[in-house]
Amino acid sequence: MWGKIVLYLRENKLIALHVACGDISDVVLENNKLIIRNSDDFLICLLEDGRKDLENAIRWQGLNLELVIEKEDSKDQKMDRDIEKLKRLVGTKFSVKE
Repeated sequence: MWGKIVLYLRENKLIALHVACGDISDVVLENNKLIIRNSDDFLICLLEDGRKDLENAIRWQGLNLELVIEKEDSKDQKMDRDIEKLKRLVGTKFSVKE
């Protein structure tokens, strides 16, 4: 389904949106929602700006789905959060001797 949406964007000469969506891989269909997740702020903004075009692409396939665009944490943000959690859990139990 995502491939058909990208094809619709190309056929309708929505080039910037087509190129941006071509690199998106985290797309899920869940509870009558098409959920697009990405950590790139610029890409999220581009998707939000092109929301109507994306919704048209969904309807073009005869589907009645809600489009949800979610910003997810980047890998670095996730790693930093995990490190902080480990520090809280382990904290002073271990010390480094030089």
